[in-house]
Amino acid sequence: MAAAAFSLAAPVYAAYPDKPIRLIMPYPAGGSIDTAGRAVAQKLADNFSQQIVVDNRTGAGGTIGTETAARSLPDGYTLVVGGTGTLALSPHLQRKLPYDPVRDFAPVTMLIASPYVIVVHPSVPANSVRELVALAKARPGQINYASGGAGSAPHFAAEMFNSAAGIKLTHVPYKGSTPGVIDLIGGQVQVMFTGIPSVLAYIKSNRVHALAVTGSKRTAALPEVSTVIESGVPGYVVSPWFGLLVPARTPPQVIATLHRETVKVLRSPALLERFATEGVDPVGDTPEHFAAYIKEEIVKWGKVVTDTGMRAE
Repeated sequence: MAAAAFSLAAPVYAAYPDKPIRLIMPYPAGGSIDTAGRAVAQKLADNFSQQIVVDNRTGAGGTIGTETAARSLPDGYTLVVGGTGTLALSPHLQRKLPYDPVRDFAPVTMLIASPYVIVVHPSVPANSVRELVALAKARPGQINYASGGAGSAPHFAAEMFNSAAGIKLTHVPYKGSTPGVIDLIGGQVQVMFTGIPSVLAYIKSNRVHALAVTGSKRTAALPEVSTVIESGVPGYVVSPWFGLLVPARTPPQVIATLHRETVKVLRSPALLERFATEGVDPVGDTPEHFAAYIKEEIVKWGKVVTDTGMRAE
């Protein structure tokens, strides 16, 4: 009977997907994660010959959309983008997180790893990280930085910078990175730690100035921009990541199909070229490796949170 039941069920999954897929994006449209995620979704939709609807469920540092995904049917027709903030930081920063990043999700593959870039409004009299640090020390608490929300990865990156540089930039949280970038361009805030794709055009048009990238090495998208370490803040490296997940208990054969096709997309020449120009590194690891990496990141960032005493505001 069991063999017969399996034979009846197999064609259902073999036909996957046979209807549109929803991709929950816990971040506002236009941000670096949203932009890269949509690029992957479009190519994946082409491969599947099925529509993938990107659903921006924003707020609370990405936890609202992530919770929505955790409570969705595990049938392969709801995907979610998760990353450093929602999966590794939020468990330590929020006392009542409405989902478990390990128990409630099945990882498919890591999509992207990419450093942030530190950008300032042109009115800020600082052309380097050293000059920004000197300015912040001369004006403690008077320089504001935007982030995509309290407890988000960019918020944490900036607070780590405060600690490493011995300064105090004042946090101004937004509901996603896009409105923060808008206010940075308008001069309402002075500094921002954000993904390169979301501000690259503004850097090139001199509407914001790039001071440094937060990775361990320079990026091809901004080869003339130094790293934070090169700029005189030793040991500071932040390279956020995000990946594709599905609700726990999604059938393994569906996960295998999603993984295979997503990796094809990440290795396609068009996306490799695009991501290289944006300072983004595609990954495409196995579900098992991604799952293990998430657990390692939860432990790693938990220690950092404990050491810094940071909490979501």
